[in-house]
Amino acid sequence: MRYWFALLCSALPLLAHGEACVVHSQGDRLDVKVCQQNQSIPPQLFRDGFCQPQLKGQKVAVEFVAQCPGGSFGVCRNAQVSNQPYRQDIHYYGVSSDANYLKPYCERQSKGVWMAR
Repeated sequence: MRYWFALLCSALPLLAHGEACVVHSQGDRLDVKVCQQNQSIPPQLFRDGFCQPQLKGQKVAVEFVAQCPGGSFGVCRNAQVSNQPYRQDIHYYGVSSDANYLKPYCERQSKGVWMAR
């Protein structure tokens, strides 16, 4: 499960200004929902690639919204997309105990600030 979240985090980069992307992924014994709120990605890049994860063996639904909905158990604020200058806020929904490994990933890998809800 930890590997999957790390993969999802790296596969779901940033969003366009004033825009967010809700990604709901389902697979065998897995049901994950995250939302990415853009900080700095160019709009075309966001729409055409960064919010279109390819997760093998997963059914993925993507919805574009103006901002991430409430109800998340935690947010990684100002997360940096791996080896790129782009920043985003990543909202996590679902199992709050996942924060045990999402918080360290946020702070170490994404160089973000974890905020529990």
